[in-house]
Amino acid sequence: MAGIFDNVIDLSPVKTTWKIKVKIIRLWISVGDIESIEMLLLDSNGDMIHATVNEDVIPIFESFFEEDDSKIFINFSLSQSCGSYRLTKHPLKNWFQATTRVRFCDDLPYKIDGFTPPITDCNFLCCARYMDILRGLSHPKFCVDLGGAMVEVGVIEDIQEIQGNKIFANNQIRIRFSMIDTNLAQIRCVVYGSVAEKLYQHRIASNANVLICVLKLWRIERANGRFRHLTTVEGCSDILFNSEISQIKYYKSMIPFRGF
Repeated sequence: MAGIFDNVIDLSPVKTTWKIKVKIIRLWISVGDIESIEMLLLDSNGDMIHATVNEDVIPIFESFFEEDDSKIFINFSLSQSCGSYRLTKHPLKNWFQATTRVRFCDDLPYKIDGFTPPITDCNFLCCARYMDILRGLSHPKFCVDLGGAMVEVGVIEDIQEIQGNKIFANNQIRIRFSMIDTNLAQIRCVVYGSVAEKLYQHRIASNANVLICVLKLWRIERANGRFRHLTTVEGCSDILFNSEISQIKYYKSMIPFRGF
């Protein structure tokens, strides 16, 4: 029985004696009123769940976690995933307890990369459809991945806050840009903070006229019933530029631009 694992999709709060084998596809530190380690876990079926290690048990587990590692987790609690947006479509969230056990294991298949289920006609391309986002078919409660060409990149902006008749700098930066797909559909995007800095540094270092990239785990912003833009979740969202990523190779072969 030692080699039998539960599927992420089957997890429920009815017990805590679960045993899952997963890949840590995203890991970050959340700093607020309470510090926590946040992770996105992916099993071999491609199902994901959000996991949290709260401040009181961080000293027990922090040395065990590294992004892209595969691990076995045994005995953890589950609760309803809530909030204005969710990082996965799983209705539950994984919580580590002092009694949770962590085991090392062989790496999950390299093709398990943490993107949403693959779309049709694209070998291993796992990004959202542009028109689904623009038409409101992608629910704004869930973060999405998006691949394509980055165009109309704006300047780096220092964000200011207005309180009464005074203006305060909030020590954060922002860059606006658009993404286009193989049909030249266009989606507006706004990137903040550390991911904006990553984009800025990549543009400086790159000689490409057009940047092909994948936006990973971005949030859909809507207002007055209409799509506004995609934006980042600090600590979780990312921009991937690696030319070896299958999604980027696909867009480079399909989008009618040269110079990337």
